[in-house]
Amino acid sequence: MDKLAYRAITLGTGMLGGLLAGMAFKQVWRLAAGEDDAPDATDKHRSWGEVLIAAGMQGAVYGVVKAAVARAGAVGVHRATGTWPGDDD
Repeated sequence: MDKLAYRAITLGTGMLGGLLAGMAFKQVWRLAAGEDDAPDATDKHRSWGEVLIAAGMQGAVYGVVKAAVARAGAVGVHRATGTWPGDDD
């Protein structure tokens, strides 16, 4: 598959993944903290611990969703074309 076409596909799936990750993190934070919104880094009423824990959880959720979306995209391209993205063989 043309590398440019694959990059266009990954751009779209990346945006979708960002939306999914945001929704997933919101749910994880609700379950973990019992609050609707995670603390912002500049919220003076939150402790360092709260802010850093929220950031770590958010990073973990985004990382997992990003990897899942990228893997699903690669599998989809492979099924559709018979070529694994990034393989130069």
